[in-house]
Amino acid sequence: MVKVAHIITRLDFGGAQANTIYTVSSLDKSRFDAVIVAGPGGLLDEKAPPGALVHADKLGRDINPVLDLAAFFQLRGLIKEIKPALAHTHSSKAGILGRLAAACAGVPVIVHTFHGFGFHPRQNAVKRNLFVLLERFCARFSDALVFVSRANMETARAAGIGDPARYRLIRSGVKLAGYPAPIDRAAKRAGLGFSPEDIVVLSIGNAKPQKNPWHFLEAAGRVSAVNKNARFIFAGGGEELESLRAAAAARGLEATCLFTGWREDSAELLAAADIFALTSLWEGLPRSLVEAFKSGLPAVCYRTDGVTDILHDGENGFCVEQGDLDGFCAALTRVTAEPGLRARLAAGAAATDLAEFDIDFMVRQQEQLYAELLEKKGYAL
Repeated sequence: MVKVAHIITRLDFGGAQANTIYTVSSLDKSRFDAVIVAGPGGLLDEKAPPGALVHADKLGRDINPVLDLAAFFQLRGLIKEIKPALAHTHSSKAGILGRLAAACAGVPVIVHTFHGFGFHPRQNAVKRNLFVLLERFCARFSDALVFVSRANMETARAAGIGDPARYRLIRSGVKLAGYPAPIDRAAKRAGLGFSPEDIVVLSIGNAKPQKNPWHFLEAAGRVSAVNKNARFIFAGGGEELESLRAAAAARGLEATCLFTGWREDSAELLAAADIFALTSLWEGLPRSLVEAFKSGLPAVCYRTDGVTDILHDGENGFCVEQGDLDGFCAALTRVTAEPGLRARLAAGAAATDLAEFDIDFMVRQQEQLYAELLEKKGYAL
């Protein structure tokens, strides 16, 4: 049995965090002894397997050179105590500090998963170029670079990050068997204040700039002005939640566009909805889109990173150029207003091949990768 340390910035709500917890819980116990190293205060801390979470209290999300240096030394010390044969890092901050700390601590095998990037086209050039340089440098210490989407893989290749021979595509997994959720659809809608006749548009994500929830709110205002039965839900908490709620109320949309905060029933919300929408500005590949398709919902999304891996324009939804709010609203208005179009796209969504997104398949792929890399370093599994 070999020790594996998964290092992530913090266990907040999100695909990277949920998948890390599931991986640590589900790795073959006869071969791997896995722990999570994360910053404190995560909303999902209690979901980690008992005894498998180690807090690095100096590791935080915000960039702070002094605190980040302290976090590096703390991570190096924790890694030396844990003595993993393999370190697997996730998220931008922990991906950089964790790989450097693991390399300095002498960890034999280092793997990093890109769940999206810390850099994106909307950053100023100095900040973006700094992140790219850091990723190029840390790639030197990475035995494998894992991507959740082909789009992210091509972005890394174009930016000169790492050796493409070390690239692996392992999807961000979803418990596909849980979708669509069995619900009393009318009762679920009534609980939200919606009627059976309403056309419900749902988005799931963190209320922060990356997910661009303000465009979702603007779309809700425009589309509901044309289609009086259109209703909108943004399910997710985050730094901009209260501002979004206040803005919805100021526009008289508080009953039309709900900002629910974090919910434990996202699968049921998908089953109660009619359309999935995503206004993200950068992504890896959003698990919520996979969940929506498995629930049989057509999607209207910005053409962002890995979204195009599975969203095929005119087949299972519409893909609009990133930031084109007019185009997004036009597409969403069509899908809300035309039952025949909505039904055709919903059938396309339900028929989307999602087998490679099964979360247990994801774990088996990671086990296979770990075994391959560890055997090269002389570990027998």
